[in-house]
Amino acid sequence: MRISAKADYAVRALAELAATESGHPVKGEVLATRQGIPLNFLENILRELRHAGIVRTQRGADGGYLLARPAAQINLAEILRAVEGPLAAVQGTRPDELVYDGAAASLVEVWVAVRANLRAVLERVTLADLAKGTLPAAVRKIAAKPDSWLPH
Repeated sequence: MRISAKADYAVRALAELAATESGHPVKGEVLATRQGIPLNFLENILRELRHAGIVRTQRGADGGYLLARPAAQINLAEILRAVEGPLAAVQGTRPDELVYDGAAASLVEVWVAVRANLRAVLERVTLADLAKGTLPAAVRKIAAKPDSWLPH
């Protein structure tokens, strides 16, 4: 799986927003500065996240962005789907909709398993987990395996 800059920026900005527990709106400029994200790019991402119901805006001099729901109710899979679409697609098609013939027939099961494993991690981790630095035990266990850190 390749994580685009857009997806990475979306998660980082929302983690920053989740860490701001004041209940006050946070300006896009502040989120961009804290995470080193180009402001124009971030504003477009935040617009998509607003349309997806993940963030909301408050207008005015003290306006900015707020999470639309508690951080514990927003998982990473939801964020990635909002900015990138389905978690796993093969040439734009969902794995469960694929049909291959011959020697490649069982490849459908591989793609479905890949999607299931992505979901097993991304649907478990919430913005609250990121903001607090307390990842679920199952995710920490996967990341703790030495071969998880190998580049290939």
